[in-house]
Amino acid sequence: MSKVMAAAEVQVNLLFFAKSRELVGSKEATLAVPGQTTSAQLLAAIVSRYPSLAVISNNLVLAVNQEYVAPGNDLLTLQPGDEVAVIPPISGG
Repeated sequence: MSKVMAAAEVQVNLLFFAKSRELVGSKEATLAVPGQTTSAQLLAAIVSRYPSLAVISNNLVLAVNQEYVAPGNDLLTLQPGDEVAVIPPISGG
């Protein structure tokens, strides 16, 4: 078992905006995730819990405590109550 998989879980607060809010049907939720995870794994956990997001998952951006996180395999350390914003692509006229 990898160290990332062995990390204790923490409850984070999810915030959904625009299209992600529409697809999920809520503006806020909580989710238990490993305290040490990558942004790719965090996004996968969110999409696993909210499969309706799959249609825009390749374009979603995450922010943890109002700081954008780079997509990929950089390790994130999450604390209980951290705020994870799920931000869809911006469109409009």
